[in-house]
Amino acid sequence: MDEEIFENAPFIAWIHNLSKSQLKYLNSRLNDLDLGHEIKYIMMIYENPNSSQDDLVNFSGQSKGNIAKIVKKLEDRGYVERKVNPNNRRKYMLKTTSKANDIVPKIRKVSKEWEIEVGLTPDDDELKQRIKEISINSMKLVGE
Repeated sequence: MDEEIFENAPFIAWIHNLSKSQLKYLNSRLNDLDLGHEIKYIMMIYENPNSSQDDLVNFSGQSKGNIAKIVKKLEDRGYVERKVNPNNRRKYMLKTTSKANDIVPKIRKVSKEWEIEVGLTPDDDELKQRIKEISINSMKLVGE
């Protein structure tokens, strides 16, 4: 790889590259699950039970239609279930099933391996927190 070409790449390209390369790594190590990018949605729902499809849209930046397809696929494959939100009967709350819950430790293990391989250390926790803050600010900026 010619690293010189990347010297002047915009910051957002680096963030995108991290996301894509982590997903490729996860899928290469977890190819028996045959999940693709759905892995990140399983983790989002697992970490945020009773979240809605709108929450996934807001966090991921994907369209409502794409998220609906992803959730339907995960539901059909037995990883996610939808329940009507008692506070808003037109919305669904999403929750991972036991099938998804069983694979979460494996996903976390491989994700941690990726962090080690790319050089993230506990010393980078402050950096990770700062990137989360920037991401939240970014979502608020475009949501206004």
